[in-house]
Amino acid sequence: MIHGIFSLYAERWPFFQELILQHIKIASTAILISGSIGLFLGILISEHRRFATWIIGVINVAYTIPSISMLGFLIPFTGIGNKTATIALTIYGLLPMVRNTYTGITTIEASTIEVAKGMGSTPWQILYKVKLPLALPVIVAGLRSMVVMTISLSGIASYIGAGGLGVAIYRGITTNNAAMTYAGSILIALVALASDQLVAYIERHIRKKWHLAP
Repeated sequence: MIHGIFSLYAERWPFFQELILQHIKIASTAILISGSIGLFLGILISEHRRFATWIIGVINVAYTIPSISMLGFLIPFTGIGNKTATIALTIYGLLPMVRNTYTGITTIEASTIEVAKGMGSTPWQILYKVKLPLALPVIVAGLRSMVVMTISLSGIASYIGAGGLGVAIYRGITTNNAAMTYAGSILIALVALASDQLVAYIERHIRKKWHLAP
């Protein structure tokens, strides 16, 4: 089996290379959108906590919908292909970002915020210079979880006519070619691991810039 997988890589590497690029494009688009929206919503509900229960509740409900069902719900509105896959992945990526941003900010000790206020800091300065740096470890944990999950879930995109490494998995299943299925799955795992390490590197860079303890 292992020999068959590596033989596939050697013989059809341009095919897999194209699928990897498609996979990264779909996943990175969803990660960028859900990361931005999730961070914004997390900050919003941490500053206006009366909305927290409702927003997190709605996102929780969406998160419990099976991925295939989510794609089925979206197809009548957005059709088949990368667009629908990106929307579904964006929805799934919201929960870890919103929840971790909210948790990271709201668990900061009130005395720390009071000290910042006493020094004359504006609400924006408190958010940017106090809350976000202190909440960074929790936010990044949510981001890393979301990145790995999104890249893994991107494999289902092939079921609705989108690209990515799911194409190799789907083709392997339909043709009873186990080597093709494993080859696609291994590459998805490697892309996810590499992306996780990239996020960790960015976190270290931000910590260094903000002079935060590792």
